[in-house]
Amino acid sequence: MPRPNRGAYLKFIRARGAYYIQWSEAGSTRKRSTGTADRATAEAALAEFIRERYRRQRPAGPRDPSEFPIADALDLYGSLHAPTTEAPERIGHAIEALLPFWGANMVGDVSDETCRAYGEWRGRSDGTIRRELGTLRAAINFAHRKGRLTHAPAVWLPDRPEGRERFLTRSDAAALLNAARTTRADTRLYLPLFIVLALYTGARKDAILSLRWTQVDLDRRRINFNPPGRKRTGKGRAHIPIPDRLLTFLRLAHRRGSDLGYVVHNSGRRIKDIGGAWDGAPDRGGDGSFGRACKRAGIADVTPHTLRHTCGTWLAQRGVDLWEIAGWLGHSHEHTVTLYAHHHPDFLDNARRAADRR
Repeated sequence: MPRPNRGAYLKFIRARGAYYIQWSEAGSTRKRSTGTADRATAEAALAEFIRERYRRQRPAGPRDPSEFPIADALDLYGSLHAPTTEAPERIGHAIEALLPFWGANMVGDVSDETCRAYGEWRGRSDGTIRRELGTLRAAINFAHRKGRLTHAPAVWLPDRPEGRERFLTRSDAAALLNAARTTRADTRLYLPLFIVLALYTGARKDAILSLRWTQVDLDRRRINFNPPGRKRTGKGRAHIPIPDRLLTFLRLAHRRGSDLGYVVHNSGRRIKDIGGAWDGAPDRGGDGSFGRACKRAGIADVTPHTLRHTCGTWLAQRGVDLWEIAGWLGHSHEHTVTLYAHHHPDFLDNARRAADRR
């Protein structure tokens, strides 16, 4: 009676000083070198070999969610879809957060109860949980569209949190800018420029950090936050004139940079994330420079996106037409009305006068 196939395993071949992966195939023993004598590294190579072999041998066509690993769905989404998006690092961060909880489960294990359990296990805000589970939902739907799943189970999400009303006063902004100038030497060259760009243009963090000098025309005084070939998404980017004070900052920065490089950079290298808010706890995102500046300035509950909201609020408070604010920020008019109309000095003024006449 033939012996059962034990599957792939490791064997140390002393004469060659390395671990080899051995397995049986079509009645013959086959082997492949891991190229290492370290057991842990060899075990990682064996795990990857088994995973790849399983992928090659899995049944063709879509599978039931109970037979499809969540790790495979996230891997498919991260490798095929993320590179086509505006900010693939966002998807990467979400996948890193999801894998420790979901990595050993099948897509069929997703339910309202397990999603809520993930939220409790993660211990973050509803907004963060919603973004991460939104990535899980997108990955499962992507696998279904690609013909890997027979159907896509529903993924429960927390309710969308209300938009933040937080914006900086002018004294807050001055304190933050001063703190950015007096932080560590390796950040004081780029952090003040990032803050000034965000306050004057209202551009999103990713748009500023990806901005190149080829998109800035200092002679014609224009900034185009849409790089050539960028895929248009719901998060619009503006093409705007450069205000006088910002122009001074940009000319000084241009002398330190190159015509082809990033406007906001660290010794020529792109900054992928400048950090998050200071809420009394250690900064949890990016290089942490923004959070440290907020802490130094004594300003809590402020994120880089707060600077965008501050720009829109200041424009509304100065009586700028809401259509122009929408164009400046790259918003839809409807979204601009929702966020900033109540800051406008003429907000509901016609209605008040009509009520007075009545």
